[in-house]
Amino acid sequence: MSDNNDFGDAPLRRDRTQRGGKKARSTARKGKNGKRRKRWPIIVGASLFALLGLVAAYPLWLAATFETQSNDIVDAFPDERLRPAPLEGEAAGSRNILLLGSDTRGAVGEDIDGIRGQRSDTMLLVHIPADRENIQVISIMRDSWVTIPGKGENKINSALASGGVPLVVQTLEDLIGVRIDRVAIIDFEGFRGMTDALGGVTFSNPVSFRGTANGYFYQQGEITVSGDQALEYVRERQAFRVADYQRVRNQQAFIKGLMGEVLNAETLTNPARISAIVQDVSPFVSVDSGFNFPFIASLGYELRDVRVGDVSFMTLPTTGTGNIRGLSVVLLDKVELAKITEALRTDTLSDYTPPESPL
Repeated sequence: MSDNNDFGDAPLRRDRTQRGGKKARSTARKGKNGKRRKRWPIIVGASLFALLGLVAAYPLWLAATFETQSNDIVDAFPDERLRPAPLEGEAAGSRNILLLGSDTRGAVGEDIDGIRGQRSDTMLLVHIPADRENIQVISIMRDSWVTIPGKGENKINSALASGGVPLVVQTLEDLIGVRIDRVAIIDFEGFRGMTDALGGVTFSNPVSFRGTANGYFYQQGEITVSGDQALEYVRERQAFRVADYQRVRNQQAFIKGLMGEVLNAETLTNPARISAIVQDVSPFVSVDSGFNFPFIASLGYELRDVRVGDVSFMTLPTTGTGNIRGLSVVLLDKVELAKITEALRTDTLSDYTPPESPL
């Protein structure tokens, strides 16, 4: 009896063991798969969060890199009592940035005070309207005859030599009747670095000429230049009968092409290319203390939808050239200048149509 019971119980115990084992293994697999199913959303979510963090941090890193590597202009603005009153209403949201260009390496660097005694070879006023939908760039010719506060009448590019950046700002503010918000000095060497970082710049050259520095030939029409060619191109003035008039036109053509290269999809979606531009150009730029990380990051975000087609160029209107005290000078058109002043004060510069150049 006991034998039969032992014999009969054995299969029963084996069945229970097998069923229990299968059930245990099945439960283990479900538990393992369950954990996996729970982990995947966490892993994917964490990965996306990290990626979004990198995307968001990248522009901030670029701004921080620029702020760290660029040079400081300690005192860029004149005494507050000497400046125009701040704009009011919607126009108060506009920004005017003064860009000074120099082909002298000493214009930037640790000894920023060394720029006193030099002359600014290029002067650009960049107007950014309050709606941030476009940008207007005004070239101011270096030989423009103006009143320099405390120094009398002279060429506008002598203001830098006479009183440094604050006197340049005061002279221009007196001329246009509105405040300059930010100031940057750019060594032309920066154009070379940026051009090479972009792999060359393509633009439409207004007239053919041969440079007098290195002898590069620039044919009329669409051309592509490398860094050294770009540097000669933006500097050249002796090759032209109308001298600085043509140089300003050439600089505007090059800058427009440069902006086109920077603001296209190929560049904007290439972090390595953007990083190279910022790192190669920053050492050749000096900025006022307000041209800092928050300002750059904020302005960059606000102008995120602006492309080269939204940027217009003009030259501060003139009536031609003249000779004063034995100096060859450019005479400003005071009637048109008054119109530009009003357009800047009302933030309607995009509606202004400049007259044709006299030369």
